[in-house]
Amino acid sequence: MTFQQAVQTCFAKYAVFRGRAARSEFWYWQLFLILAGLTVAILDTSLGLHSKPLGLIYYLVTLLPTLAVGARRLHDTGRSGWWLLLGLVPLIGLIVLLVWFCTKGSHGYNSFGADPLPRESKDTRHRVKTENASV
Repeated sequence: MTFQQAVQTCFAKYAVFRGRAARSEFWYWQLFLILAGLTVAILDTSLGLHSKPLGLIYYLVTLLPTLAVGARRLHDTGRSGWWLLLGLVPLIGLIVLLVWFCTKGSHGYNSFGADPLPRESKDTRHRVKTENASV
């Protein structure tokens, strides 16, 4: 998944807490949040807005999709989205969530749905190589 696809997917699934999200979708969304947040902060500062209204609007607009992609990412590792509440535990909770967000998702279906990254089986790859060799 590319950066643009990840951002589009997160906005398209604005408040969708079911299903699964690949690591690329989650981490590209985090990169988007950082880049957009910096842009908004620069705009707030350059316009001389002391109450930071653009930053507040940005935060409110991105809160739900951030929580949703986090829950879907945890689903990909076989965990409930409720584990996001672990982030409320200072330091330890954030470290545990970071490790889980970096963990590779389970292959195939799990209790939260289909694999977000279609993977070829070894048999399929072998069959394709064999068919290409005979051509």
